[in-house]
Amino acid sequence: MQSLYTLYSLKKRTLALVVLVSFLFCALIIRLFVVQIINGKDLQLRATDQWTRDLSIVAPRGDIYDTTGSRLAVSYTTYNVYVRAREVENAEEVSKQLSSLLGLNYLDVYQKVIKKNVSETLIKLQISPELAEIIYQKQLAGVYLAESVGRYYTYGNLLSQVLGFVSVDNVGQSGIESQYNSYLTGVDGYSFTQSDLQGKEIGGTLRYYVPATKGADITLTVDSKMQLILEQALEKAMIEQKSKSVTGLVMNCKTSELLAISSKPSFDLNEIPRDNLTQLFEQSRIKAITDVYEPGSTFKILTLAAALEAGVVDENDTFYCSGSRVVDGVKIKCWRSRGHGSQTLQEGLANSCNCVFMELALRLGVDRFYEYMQKFGLGQKTGIDILGEASGILMDKNLVKNVDLARMGFGHAVAVTPIQLLNIVCGILNNGKLSTPNIVSNVTDCLGNSLLSNTNQVKGQIVSEQTSQTICKMLSVVTNKEGDCTFIEGYDVGGKTGTAQKYDETGHIAQGKYISSFIGTYPASSPEYVVMIMVDEPGAGAYYGSVVASPYGKEVLSGILTYKNIPKDNEKVTIEYVEMPDVTGCSLADASLVLKEIGICFETDGGGDRVLKQLPPVGTQLAKGDTVVLLT
Repeated sequence: MQSLYTLYSLKKRTLALVVLVSFLFCALIIRLFVVQIINGKDLQLRATDQWTRDLSIVAPRGDIYDTTGSRLAVSYTTYNVYVRAREVENAEEVSKQLSSLLGLNYLDVYQKVIKKNVSETLIKLQISPELAEIIYQKQLAGVYLAESVGRYYTYGNLLSQVLGFVSVDNVGQSGIESQYNSYLTGVDGYSFTQSDLQGKEIGGTLRYYVPATKGADITLTVDSKMQLILEQALEKAMIEQKSKSVTGLVMNCKTSELLAISSKPSFDLNEIPRDNLTQLFEQSRIKAITDVYEPGSTFKILTLAAALEAGVVDENDTFYCSGSRVVDGVKIKCWRSRGHGSQTLQEGLANSCNCVFMELALRLGVDRFYEYMQKFGLGQKTGIDILGEASGILMDKNLVKNVDLARMGFGHAVAVTPIQLLNIVCGILNNGKLSTPNIVSNVTDCLGNSLLSNTNQVKGQIVSEQTSQTICKMLSVVTNKEGDCTFIEGYDVGGKTGTAQKYDETGHIAQGKYISSFIGTYPASSPEYVVMIMVDEPGAGAYYGSVVASPYGKEVLSGILTYKNIPKDNEKVTIEYVEMPDVTGCSLADASLVLKEIGICFETDGGGDRVLKQLPPVGTQLAKGDTVVLLT
């Protein structure tokens, strides 16, 4: 019995040992599986981090191009300076050299050079390649240079609000740089070197280099030549009109692509005023997209389109303007207090008569007026591919009275953004087809693959082709006061001016503050280019759009025609030039006769019968058909 017990006990012990060993092997295998398979990559990265030191290689941002292929924003190579304190042999000498070369405080640099509790310390970002070469030639132990990227804007302050700018870390902060930052940002690379336990580089060991990948390129619809033409005109308007700000746009009427857009004052993108955040914020805003204003007479194009399309008016209809009209017991004045008398629809548009457009709005009625305005997209965002767009302001239809409707007819009691108004006008003039405006044409990666492409998106037919053609013809007559093709000698140009009062923060009219505007089209019969100029608070004496904004719209259109080498529509047209006579002190009737005799149009400011002041002054060269202002 004893031997059987001993044998049985031995078997039990052997089995237990086998089970234990098997368990240990299984545990070991499981552990090895976890270490090598599940956590393998993570542990490899940790190990690599312990025995190597790396410097980041910043990826270049993608370039931004205009529609002609000119580069507007580019990246260029710079270098970041680092110090690895454990490798520094002479801290005082290194600190002295770096502080002198980099223009830094010696003590600040010294504190970083002796900071051995970190593997490396940044001394300065983005130094020039020339300075980097000088530092490299000095062979300072423990000093390293890492390739980085800076941002350069080819034309300085051209298109500054739209392009935007980046931070020192190459992160987009405004404009296209911010909105499309995820596309423009590349993938950083790295440079690895093997190091010992203390973090010192081991000489003669392998180096690893992972190159950076450049970000995607963006092509805009903007034409830099047209942009330059526009900005030069806006700068001139700022100076001559002593205005608070000036905004301008050029749009392709067929596609609603923005060809130029700007606001002045602006700033140089290579010299960003970061020390004045108020100024930076104000001048970075794309006012044509973000700001709303009461449009005044340029809005009459919309009222006219709705009235013609609804059939409540005919080109042969006549109207009478006494200088004002009473609606709901409220007297609403025409801009010309003496009135325009009897006039046709065409003459009413040419005279920009408020009474005519009050009548058109009232004929439409609230329901039909709102039906068309909402069809045009009033009070809605256009959908342009720029962030920060405002939607404009359209009163609640249920609250609108006839007196409000009458004012809306000539562009008061309603607010729009410049891009919204211009896009609607383009839709009306482009055979009635309203499109979504855009400024980004396409985005392509570094291999040339398209990541994003914008094409013309037609929203719908807002008026008929017949209505569109009628308005094109009428705008041509409005602009060419002395006959066909005389606004710009030999070219068939259409257009409409506008003048609107501004409101203060309490909602009351701000005395003496106006917005003067002009919308011009070419060719008038079937527009391809549409230009808008808006002068905010002109301070040179005049404020009518025909005097303040129209000349600069004419300048922009003339520049585009020259740039595009577009031949004249009528080579036989010649414009006569005359000198502005002295009519101060004359009665308004006598001044009117003098100006009419030499072919000059005029607008009056004031309710008197005697001319107190004239703009422009005596002797100014004027083309026949130009408009002057008489203060009575």
